[in-house]
Amino acid sequence: MWAETRTSAPDPDRLAEAVGALLRALGEDPDREGLRRTPARVAAMLQEVLAGYWMDPAELINGAIFEAEDNDLVLVRDIEFYSMCEHHLLPFYGRVHVAYIPDGRIIGLSKIPRIVELFARRLQVQERMTRQIADFLERVLQPQGVAVIVEAAHLCTMMRGVRKSGARMVTQALTGAFRTDPRLRSELRAHLRHPDRDAAG
Repeated sequence: MWAETRTSAPDPDRLAEAVGALLRALGEDPDREGLRRTPARVAAMLQEVLAGYWMDPAELINGAIFEAEDNDLVLVRDIEFYSMCEHHLLPFYGRVHVAYIPDGRIIGLSKIPRIVELFARRLQVQERMTRQIADFLERVLQPQGVAVIVEAAHLCTMMRGVRKSGARMVTQALTGAFRTDPRLRSELRAHLRHPDRDAAG
C-alpha cells in the first residue's frame, strides 16, 4: 500500500462548523462560554493529528537514502506514535519497532520515525498502519527484508465496549528475509526482549 496523500488541508472553517453542529446534536450550546472556542480548537487539533494525509512522501525522504555495503540488521525500536481509530474516532497509541536488512541502500535514521508519523497521523486501523509502514520501506529501499511490529492501546476498548484498560494489541508485518528466515526473526525478538543489554553493547 503506497502512501495516499491529499493535495490540500481541509478548510478549518468548515471543520469548525461541523464540530459546532455536532455539539448542537448532543444538546449542547456551542455559544456558551466554555464551548465558544471549542469548534476552532477541535478543527486545529484535527488538522494536526491527521496531518499524515498532507505529508509529501518525497519531501519526507528528501534524498536521505544512501549506498551501503553492510547488510546487517538495522533496528529502530520504541518509536512512539499516536493515531485515530477510524471506527470510533478515538485515539490509539503505543510503540513501533522497525527493522530491515539492507541490500545496498540505507535510509537516514531520522526518516524512520517520520515514516511512522506519515501513516499514524490518519484515520487508521492498527493492522493497516503496520502493513503500510512495511510496504513503504520495501518500496523505497528494496531491502532484503522488512519487519514492523506495533504494540498499542486503544481507547475504544478502554473507554467503551469491553472497557479493558490493560489490553494491548500487537501486530506485525514481515517481508523478504524476515518472512523466510527463522534465525532473523529470533535475532529480532532477542533485541526487542533485551533493550538494556543492547544499549550496554
